[in-house]
Amino acid sequence: MIPDLRIRVVRVGAVRVPLPRYQTAEAAGMDLHAALDAPMTLAPFERALVPTGLSFAIPPSYEGQVRPRSGLAARSGITVLNAPGTIDSDFRGEVKVVLINLGADPVTLAPFERIAQLVICPVAKAELVEVEELDRTVRGTGGYGSTGPA
Repeated sequence: MIPDLRIRVVRVGAVRVPLPRYQTAEAAGMDLHAALDAPMTLAPFERALVPTGLSFAIPPSYEGQVRPRSGLAARSGITVLNAPGTIDSDFRGEVKVVLINLGADPVTLAPFERIAQLVICPVAKAELVEVEELDRTVRGTGGYGSTGPA
């Protein structure tokens, strides 16, 4: 079992957003809010870097993953463009979320609106070892669609 973590967070900027929190006892992600002082409208296929007003001190061997909110995506077509975005443990700047409107209509984001989820995950460091060839598997070198129709 992964232990519970304490993560230090600092509010930055003039807009004082609520701290992220889990909405239910078993939720994997905490909601991030838009640190906007006025509404922001995204036209179809427009993207924007939306501030959260927060900086985090994520412990070594962990990362923060910034993921879309399913309700926002289903209702309006707003999603996180680089999902999941990664917050490295050594980053101390303000977290900003790259949102894109994939819907057919303009979407207006309100100040303090919940725009993404933050999931804290363990990270394994890998050592790459160059070899002459790899072990064989049933799949082999088959790429996209090689395991059959979806």
